[in-house]
Amino acid sequence: MSLLTVGTVAFDDVQTPFGRAEKIVGGAATYIALSASYYTDDIKIVSVVGDDFPKETLSMMENRGIDLEGLQIKEGEKSFFWAGKYHDNMNERDTLDTQLNVLADFDPVLPKSYQQADYLMLGNLTPSIQKQVIEQMAKRPKLVGMDTMNFWMDTAMESLVDVLKLVDVLLINDEEARQLSGEYSLVKAAALIHKMGPKIIVVKKGEHGALLFQGDQVFFAPALPLAEVFDPTGAGDTFAGGFMGYMASTDDLSFENMKRAVIYGSAMASFCVEKFGIERITELSEDEITERIVRFVQLVNFDAKLKV
Repeated sequence: MSLLTVGTVAFDDVQTPFGRAEKIVGGAATYIALSASYYTDDIKIVSVVGDDFPKETLSMMENRGIDLEGLQIKEGEKSFFWAGKYHDNMNERDTLDTQLNVLADFDPVLPKSYQQADYLMLGNLTPSIQKQVIEQMAKRPKLVGMDTMNFWMDTAMESLVDVLKLVDVLLINDEEARQLSGEYSLVKAAALIHKMGPKIIVVKKGEHGALLFQGDQVFFAPALPLAEVFDPTGAGDTFAGGFMGYMASTDDLSFENMKRAVIYGSAMASFCVEKFGIERITELSEDEITERIVRFVQLVNFDAKLKV
């Protein structure tokens, strides 16, 4: 099944307690597409870059089966740029610089071949742009996933509420879930967000795992304990790519399969943080991914020996 993603393809400047990586490739759509490419070979991307974006990176993405017909390249302009610094606990960061550049007037245009995509993942962008993409689809995808952030809740809440009515899966972190719902309890938060439109809520909790909610059904996936986390940037997008890529590859919308998708997404995110930027998720082998999935299974596999 085909997967279409929209989001940023960009440059990042990242500082962590482990060092600094300057002007490395990043962006939500980049992480989503690369992560999903390990599960499905029909990936389409809608984004915009300047002519400063490295051609070798574009070639690498195409070699991984990512269709770039929907990627606009603006001559004489610069790509989106973000710089940030992580605190010692790596769960908090400060944004040092944001340069919209080509993203300032981004108008997403879906090629005709994209309009029949089976699955759609809306990376973190202005809600109005996310809605534009949905409206350009010739048919409704089997599953529409969406990411968003606190900034849009602060500045574009009305537009955000409008697009939430059109999506099936909302993937956000625990802080965002609490702000969007006004509830501290994530169970209550998921129930309220469900009323806004999304049938499925995935709450990412970083090093504390992820929660999946669908109606009264709840699933918790732990995060893999790692000795070192070099760079959390893009981990959430990598999770989303693994989740949606697995869903597209299996074409099974059951809750049981979504539980598996959460584990596969978590596995991809655990790879992402091991190196700066996209480096780690461009070099994975099938054996590495299988071994990582087995480790996740071992984390939760036990014999309860219930008394009856």
